[in-house]
Amino acid sequence: MKILILGAGKMGSFFADVLSFDHEVAVLDTEPKKMRFIYNTQRMTNPAEVKEFAPELVINAATLKYTIAAFKNVLEYLPSTCILSDIASVKTGLEEFYKDCKQPFVSTHPMFGPTFASLSDLSTQSAIIISESSHMGKVFFRDLYNGLKLNVFEYSFREHDETIAYSLSIPFASTLVFASVMKHQDAPGTTFKRHMNIAQGLLSEDDFLLTEILFNPYTTQQVEQIRKKLKELIEIIDKKDSESMKSFLTDVRKNIE
Repeated sequence: MKILILGAGKMGSFFADVLSFDHEVAVLDTEPKKMRFIYNTQRMTNPAEVKEFAPELVINAATLKYTIAAFKNVLEYLPSTCILSDIASVKTGLEEFYKDCKQPFVSTHPMFGPTFASLSDLSTQSAIIISESSHMGKVFFRDLYNGLKLNVFEYSFREHDETIAYSLSIPFASTLVFASVMKHQDAPGTTFKRHMNIAQGLLSEDDFLLTEILFNPYTTQQVEQIRKKLKELIEIIDKKDSESMKSFLTDVRKNIE
């Protein structure tokens, strides 16, 4: 299959590496330096070059802020049968975009990032395929993700964003609050260092990505749960209520079993 990847960042480079030995792959990025280490692929810097390549599938790995703009940049050069695909972590606006552009599409979310995941072993990681996607697109990505040993789930656009609000917004918000009040520790404990590593990894991500995940329409109700539980914990601490603390810890342990 002829596959065009939009964006030569972390995920774009990952997909180019994974796909280039079984497919004819091209990567389009306006910054040539980003493509200098990409192997076994055709490099493009001008959208007009896409027409001659005539891809059968486009994988949009552009920064979340520019996902739709990246699609619009190449639409006029694509065959009408070319399948559009995105790997965006928040799907806001994409469902409407796909309906308007009339091309076949497949929307997925590989729920791992180069910051935290070991790309050599993804067996503990997951991926979501959006159920409204075209059949052939879903078949391609299900085969790809199964080949990477990812745990694959199928959700609707709405179900995806609800899930992300829970699985990403809660840890993102908790980590940001931790990092916002932390102070330098000359002799940090193990727990502090682990939290510190998570915070440093999170904050190495693109600001717009973090913002969009937290601005997910379903995030507020999840963050509200944090505030509610934090208020409860503060009251227990203020009262030095041992029985309530024991009950609180018991409930927490049940949650993580």
